[in-house]
Amino acid sequence: MTAQSHHVSDAKKSVVKDFTQLIDSYPIVGIVNMENLPAPQLQRMRASLRAQGVVLRMTKQRLIYKALEQSKKPGVVKLKEHVTGMPAMIFTRENPFALFKLLKKNQSKAPIKGGQKAPDEIIVPAGPTSFAPGPVIGELGSVGIKTMIQDGKIAIKEDSRVAKPGDIISPKLAGLLTRLGIEPMRIGLGLMAAYENGEILTRVVLDVDEEAYIKKIGTAHNEAIALAMEIAYPTKETTDKLLQKAFMDAVTLALDKNVVNGETVKPLLGKAYAMSLALSGLLPDEALSAEAKAAQAVTPAAHAPAEHKTEKKEEKKPEEAAAGLGSLFG
Repeated sequence: MTAQSHHVSDAKKSVVKDFTQLIDSYPIVGIVNMENLPAPQLQRMRASLRAQGVVLRMTKQRLIYKALEQSKKPGVVKLKEHVTGMPAMIFTRENPFALFKLLKKNQSKAPIKGGQKAPDEIIVPAGPTSFAPGPVIGELGSVGIKTMIQDGKIAIKEDSRVAKPGDIISPKLAGLLTRLGIEPMRIGLGLMAAYENGEILTRVVLDVDEEAYIKKIGTAHNEAIALAMEIAYPTKETTDKLLQKAFMDAVTLALDKNVVNGETVKPLLGKAYAMSLALSGLLPDEALSAEAKAAQAVTPAAHAPAEHKTEKKEEKKPEEAAAGLGSLFG
């Protein structure tokens, strides 16, 4: 009895020593949960990880605790808080975010069974179903799913939360979710937390939506540029825009104060021309034919020659037009 206990104890010590050496040898140490992972898929994943320099080792929860406690790495013992389900340890030199992405990529969806815990919040989305009206309406209602009849089929009125993370799923709910085609389970290695440089990175931190993250960075960049423009803060990205804005502000101010320069002379002449038309009571389109109408009005019919002759109207030169505007505004 004593010899057998001593033999078992030596074996456990050997396992703890082996795990402790792995913890101290690799910069990235993780805790994974292999619960509900079929053996064939586990073997495939182990072979795939090994090919990428990732070591996956399994043992009892209590021995993992011992190895973490005996490690020399500062703070690694905090991984004990994330040992759950059917635990294993993973060791790598890769970035923990890349490791999480790799493990998540190799996971597959699966139906949930009665008695299993919900891994995440389970939502039954609103929309049509394939169910014909019948007793299933009452079954759906018993788990909090509101229904209605639409086009001869049962439809779900609104998104319905049927389970929170960690809830034990009843056989009835599990059966309904399977019939609805909802597969909340993920079969694969779930990285619960990872240790790197004295920090514990949980799955919440590691599970990064890259597209959403890149979008947030773009939004933050645009908001930073807008703020820098608002306070006239010169940077590599804002200097050109600030100079353009200063130029346009200067032109606007010069036009407002009637300052004549190379940029304002044409707009100011246009402004003066419009003012002259306003003073004469003519609209711009009327001014085009005003001179012709005036010429006809001052030519008496009695003094008109027997034979009407068309005289070529002498056009005013630009210099004369400008002189006329000058005399108008004194």
